[in-house]
Amino acid sequence: MFTIFLQADSTVAAASSAQVETVWGMLTKGGPLMIPLFILFALAVFFFFERLLIIRKASKVDENFIRIIKDHIISGNVIAARSLSKNTNNPVAKMIDKGIQRIGKPIDAIEKSMENVGKLEIYKVEKNLSILAVIARIAPLFGFVGTIVGLVILLKEFATISNPSISQIADAMYIKLITSATGLIIGMLAYLGYSYLDTQVNRLANRLEVANSEFIDILQEPTRWFFSLNY
Repeated sequence: MFTIFLQADSTVAAASSAQVETVWGMLTKGGPLMIPLFILFALAVFFFFERLLIIRKASKVDENFIRIIKDHIISGNVIAARSLSKNTNNPVAKMIDKGIQRIGKPIDAIEKSMENVGKLEIYKVEKNLSILAVIARIAPLFGFVGTIVGLVILLKEFATISNPSISQIADAMYIKLITSATGLIIGMLAYLGYSYLDTQVNRLANRLEVANSEFIDILQEPTRWFFSLNY
């Protein structure tokens, strides 16, 4: 019984190994243009995870942050509100900190200053995100170029053969189409990654807009607190 299981396991392992070798061998037959395609794939993976970590870090905001800021401001403790926002490292806190620094100025000026900080924070988060969009566009083009160049060389080679068989032509064309398929797959993955990250950035932008509105509402509420500009 154990012998049967061992034979079955060895058969499955051998089949899996052969399949991996077949896929790798197929990719290596794509020609020199497979090298830039592999580089584009590596760049796409790197920038996707690099931006993903940054966006997730920027999106982590304490749900009670605005409430605590409101309590400090209403109680007249602007220094505590400033300290909290200054020591909290996320885009929402940086934007609120700018608003607290502008307390005492016209509401429009405060709102404008906060919007500028929000735009700057979104720009920082979006940095390098466009590289994924570029990879999504140029990877299929590299694949098509590789296929066209390969087909030109292939036709030149067949011109020297008197009667090439259908199997020879099909096998040669199959190899030359590998670059197109690889380029399309890389482009599709890069586009999916870009779309996902772009959605997360839009969510962060919406959260910044909501925080901006909530802070302005706090300043416009009738309160018993007073401002101290010497902090």
